[in-house]
Amino acid sequence: MRIERNNLLVYILTFGVFGILNTEMGVIGILPLIADHFHVSISTAGLIVSLFALAVAVSGPILPSLFSGMNRKKVMLLVLGIFIVGNFVSAITSDFTVLMIARVVPAFFHPIYCSLAFTVAAASVSKDEASKAVSKVFIGVSAGMVLGVPVSSMIATATSLAYAMLFFAAINTVAFIATLLFVPSMPVANKPSYGTQLRVLRRSTIWLSIAAVVFMNGAVFGVYSYLAEYLKTVTHYNWNTISLMLFLYGAANIVGNMLAGKLLTNHALRMIKYYPFALGVVYILLFILGQFSVPMAFIILVWGVLGGIGGNITQYWIVSAAPEAPEFANGIFLTSANLGTTIGASVCGLFISGISTQYVVLGGILFLIFSIAAIYPRISITADWRYFNNAK
Repeated sequence: MRIERNNLLVYILTFGVFGILNTEMGVIGILPLIADHFHVSISTAGLIVSLFALAVAVSGPILPSLFSGMNRKKVMLLVLGIFIVGNFVSAITSDFTVLMIARVVPAFFHPIYCSLAFTVAAASVSKDEASKAVSKVFIGVSAGMVLGVPVSSMIATATSLAYAMLFFAAINTVAFIATLLFVPSMPVANKPSYGTQLRVLRRSTIWLSIAAVVFMNGAVFGVYSYLAEYLKTVTHYNWNTISLMLFLYGAANIVGNMLAGKLLTNHALRMIKYYPFALGVVYILLFILGQFSVPMAFIILVWGVLGGIGGNITQYWIVSAAPEAPEFANGIFLTSANLGTTIGASVCGLFISGISTQYVVLGGILFLIFSIAAIYPRISITADWRYFNNAK
């Protein structure tokens, strides 16, 4: 019976994360409609994406720690409620400034929910099964990226922009009701002090972990950000095929999340050591075979699986460096991941503008080299093998 309750809890957390990520990423598919509706340029409309990510990066190390002593169920309901209100306001407003405020305010609370979701999922099972539970929550992240963009675009095209925003609100409402009805009260018995949480920043291992996450996320999302452009200009796919390939990547990402839990449980250290090299091989093949349509489909499939595994690796890498402050560590992870995505997209964009689209993979390889420079020193200086209690 306890196992069934824990499984239900993890599924609700996964759906809640899906709702949060759906709100964050879903607007990407309707940016042109937002620009037209509010009579702003597409670059101005893009602020609702970039400012959202910036708010997440800023609040990541701060708010999860501040809320870490409160009843976790109440905190999750609070965050979901804020997202519901934000999406509802976004649906009814005719003022672009109000839209930005309705987007940015919930974004500050994004790390609180996601951090709690990772922490609660890990705590709901035995220590040996923690990575598997977290990997299930990561499926919500991938699903938000895969389904949010096409579904919101389809709804907005078939009905209106308001209904697309209400779709985001509806998903969060379902998560709110499920949390209210089925998630038990979760008071925090032994909250680590703020001093204890901040003291983890004194460790060289945490800073090396942060650097590794920034570079690994930069390597993955720096290149992925331009995948559609790559498929258009290098592989010469038509737009329907490009959409299919983007969906294939996302579906493979979900598969990668499913595999990651088992792999991290049994072979954590080995996975981390060899991951940058595996992704590097994919990028080399992408550079060599990117112009060929059939090989490109297989490369995207493998790349998507590795992308899903990579998200789990980066979360594990930071949390394992600060096991006594999981909420704070997860907040740092979210900030590092968003920072890596931003820097990676910027640097890889320079390779495109400076050389050509095909050479975007060089930016990804550069970030992988930097990640190796952060991963291996942490391994070598970590004398306390509690950080690698799952390593084989």
